[in-house]
Amino acid sequence: MKSISKLKIKGLATIAGLFAVSAGVCQTEGNELFHFESTGNPIITHKYTADPAALIHNDVFYVYTGQDTGDGKWYDMPNWLVFSSKDMKNWTEHPMPLKTSDFKWAKDHSSWASQVIERNGKFYWYTCSEHAIIHGKAIGVAVADSPTGPFVDARGSALVTNDMTTKWTGISWDDIDPSVWIDDDGQAYLFWGNTQCYYAKLKENMTELDGPIIPVDLPAFTEAPWIHKKDEWYYLSYATGFPEKTAYAMSKSINGPWEYKGILNEIAGNSNTNHQAIVEFRGKWYFVYHNGGIQTEGGSFHRSVCIDYLYYNADGTLKRVHMTSEGVNEAAPGFQN
Repeated sequence: MKSISKLKIKGLATIAGLFAVSAGVCQTEGNELFHFESTGNPIITHKYTADPAALIHNDVFYVYTGQDTGDGKWYDMPNWLVFSSKDMKNWTEHPMPLKTSDFKWAKDHSSWASQVIERNGKFYWYTCSEHAIIHGKAIGVAVADSPTGPFVDARGSALVTNDMTTKWTGISWDDIDPSVWIDDDGQAYLFWGNTQCYYAKLKENMTELDGPIIPVDLPAFTEAPWIHKKDEWYYLSYATGFPEKTAYAMSKSINGPWEYKGILNEIAGNSNTNHQAIVEFRGKWYFVYHNGGIQTEGGSFHRSVCIDYLYYNADGTLKRVHMTSEGVNEAAPGFQN
């Protein structure tokens, strides 16, 4: 193990977190809640967490992640996890809400990037996994009555399969990283992709496409699209290059055209991937991402979720995110619960 001084210099996990991970601590395998306090980035140190998505509901900040397991030599992700906080410092891990095996059509241990969104009192979890029958990656959707689940497959089949998009890329892994946006007029949209970004309308039931799949023109798009909106501007952030940075584009319409604005976040430490969520909570904007920051075993296949602030320029463009070891730690004096 590296010395404590080196760990502090590099801004990595707390010593307590290191011991928890190295000892294989695995809370909430049953129906228990696990409460913990974030002391900086990474915010979660008792498990490896990756591909974060965020949801604000009833003044609670929810983070949904995949879980990295295995020997750290490849993506071994058997299930998804959910964490919540009311103050960005004190967190709760809830019982496991969803796993790959809950989708009969999906191959096990392929619980990849996802997002949860609420509509009409229901919570819809859009996921991606390896399809067990149709060659390639696929997007599914689960549903629950609570943001913490339990979630069940809403369709019994995948929502998007690889044969629906091969005419654009010819590859088997382009149907990943779903992100959903419900626009001001109530129309829902699904964005996703790898090497090519796609979007399509969703029916009000949130479990069926409502129109054609449309490619989105973005420079150097790799994966991980995320939509957010502030004032009159729509923002489409995404992973670019490899190892991945986060770039973004802006538009006055959810349908584009999208104007490329540049890099938002640099390479995330020793993680080849960079996956973001952007949300507003209590008047502040947050950038949720992962890195390989838990040492000595952290890396591209043992990732950890972090949160830093997101800031805007006067013209609506985004300031580059500064990745910090301190994180947000909102429960400092002056934070009002």
